[in-house]
Amino acid sequence: MVDFNFNINTLFSKEINAVQSDLIPHGYCGELPHTLVQQQVGWILDVMGEASAKAQGLKQQITSGMKFRQTEGQTVYILIDKYSNNERGSVIGILKVGHKKLFLMDGDGKANEMIPKCVLDFYVAESRQRSGCGKRLFEYMLNQENADPRFMAIDRPSNKFLSFLRKHYGLVNIIPQVNNYVIFGGFFKDRPQDCSPTPKKARIIMGKLQYV
Repeated sequence: MVDFNFNINTLFSKEINAVQSDLIPHGYCGELPHTLVQQQVGWILDVMGEASAKAQGLKQQITSGMKFRQTEGQTVYILIDKYSNNERGSVIGILKVGHKKLFLMDGDGKANEMIPKCVLDFYVAESRQRSGCGKRLFEYMLNQENADPRFMAIDRPSNKFLSFLRKHYGLVNIIPQVNNYVIFGGFFKDRPQDCSPTPKKARIIMGKLQYV
C-alpha cells in the first residue's frame, strides 16, 4: 500500500473511486476546496503512476496528474484501504481506461481502424498483490464501463498482467500487433458497436466535398 501525508478518506468515500480529467472523484461532496482536492488527487496519480512505470520497467511513466488533467475521455479507478495508515487511508492500486483510435491487425493480417476501449495502466502495490485486490478493481471497472475484457485492447501489458488475464478471463491467444497494444482471439467477433468509428458521410460544405 502507498501512504500519503494527507487523509485519503477525505477525498474518497468508497473503496473504489472513479476520477476523470477534472481530478474530482465522482460523487465528491466533502468540505475541502476543489483546488486542494485536485492537487491531492494529482499527487496520488503522480506517485502511483511512477510506481506502475517502475514495476513494468518503463523509462517514462504512463500516468501522472498533469498528463491525466490534459486528457479527455479517460477514467482512473482508484482502490483504497480506508482503515490503514492510522485510519487516514492508503492507496492500493489504480486502473486507467479510455477509448483510443487504433489500427489493429486481425488474424488474417488485415488492418482495421477502430476505437476500442483500452486498458492504459494497471497497478496494484506489491504488498497487496495476489490477495484479490487486482481482481476486485478490474471487475469493478468492467461493471462500471459495461465492458468485456475480450473486446479491450491492452497497452503494454506486463507479464504479470497477461498472467492475470489468462487466469481470470481465459484470455490466451494473442493476435500480434505492430504497436504496443495487445488483443486476444475473439476480439473481432460479435463486437459492440461503440468500438468502430462512425462511418464518414460525404457532404458539400462551403462548395467543397468533405467527409464528416
